[in-house]
Amino acid sequence: MSECSEPQFEMKLNEMPEGFLARVVALQLVDEVLQRKQPLDHALELSEGLKLLDVRDRAFVRMLVATTIRRLGQIDDLISKAVEKEAPSNLSLMNILRVGVAQIIFMEAADHAAVDLSVRLAEEKGLSGKKGFVNGVLRTIARVGREWRSRQDEGRLNTPEWLLKSWIADYGLRAAADIAKAHLSEAPLDISIKSDAERAYWASQFKASELATGTLRRISGGAVKELEGFDEGQWWVQDASAAIPAQLFGDIAGKDVYDLCAAPGGKTLQLAAKGAFVYALDRSAKRLKRLEQNIERMNLIQNVRVQVEDAATWAVANPADYILLDAPCSATGTARRHPDVLHLKAPIDVERLCALQMNILKNAFANLSVGGILIYCTCSLQRAEGEEQIAKFLEKEPDAKRLPIDKSELGGWDEAITDEGDVRVFPYHQAALGGMDGFYIARLTKA
Repeated sequence: MSECSEPQFEMKLNEMPEGFLARVVALQLVDEVLQRKQPLDHALELSEGLKLLDVRDRAFVRMLVATTIRRLGQIDDLISKAVEKEAPSNLSLMNILRVGVAQIIFMEAADHAAVDLSVRLAEEKGLSGKKGFVNGVLRTIARVGREWRSRQDEGRLNTPEWLLKSWIADYGLRAAADIAKAHLSEAPLDISIKSDAERAYWASQFKASELATGTLRRISGGAVKELEGFDEGQWWVQDASAAIPAQLFGDIAGKDVYDLCAAPGGKTLQLAAKGAFVYALDRSAKRLKRLEQNIERMNLIQNVRVQVEDAATWAVANPADYILLDAPCSATGTARRHPDVLHLKAPIDVERLCALQMNILKNAFANLSVGGILIYCTCSLQRAEGEEQIAKFLEKEPDAKRLPIDKSELGGWDEAITDEGDVRVFPYHQAALGGMDGFYIARLTKA
């Protein structure tokens, strides 16, 4: 198991200076993501060190880790300027510097505290010989780093080159720059309400704004599970973009709907809350356990049947009238919430996922009834996983027809509707209201 799940400290807990344990845990989490290539959510879930902290320090750790990863390109650029030579090859040492710079430049922590505790981190990690180096680099950053930052191209620096090039090729230079910039903002808290009749009440309780698509948006802050109505199953957290696909079936009360690749279950909850009977399918039994917990909390278990199934080989005896396919994808549209995704994906991942998506899409269509509705969606910004997939599929499947999406189905919001009648959401859409996750949606039928 990783050190993140089994914390081992050289210094005794009761001997640690104030705030030091939080930095130790933050460094462990950064190591998990950047050295061991673990998704941040997974690392947070397994972190035993995080459980040793109080609520305030846990929030600080989450913010520090997310900031370090979100601003990684800028941070590394500042470090390279401060060392005046090649950055350290020792990844643990480099991550100590990164965590220190994130505090000084992007979190407005007290410079002396960030420097001192980073030096102590070097000792804790067995790098006592580098304490002077860490001290010198971070003091330089504290002295001139803010001036250097003012001259940085933050969008370019914080976006992997291959991704930026792909967005320029797909959407043009201006849109690519806007995407990169939008990813630097932390996402707000989006909420889906179980009962439409209670949306106004919860908007008032949370002091939330209501988006055109019906999602309630609340400024992030505080523990979600401690908010009113969570334990009672009155609402769930779901990004506004991800809440759109399930709305595009129309009236599905009393209908059978197949939700493919369903875990962790946000769309399943939407469909069930609308009165549908949902077959929630996913190949991961572990992820389906979380879905089951969600439907139990929402008291919707009577509307859902959970099945461990591979969507690429799944089949039904009678053709399905309604299928929702949230296909496995690179998730590059979720970088505001999951900044680690930009550093965990590579071009080969997109190629592999495109092949998988097409296999699942073909199988889903084979199980669709004539006149039935198939909604295909991904939380990717890559056209190869969205627009290009559907264009190829329609070319190869003469019985497949596009059902264009109308702005009236999005509450009048037409910014995201393409010329073909699909939905393409960019992170900079609805910027004045806090932005959106990148998303693609197409609605198909069988002629």
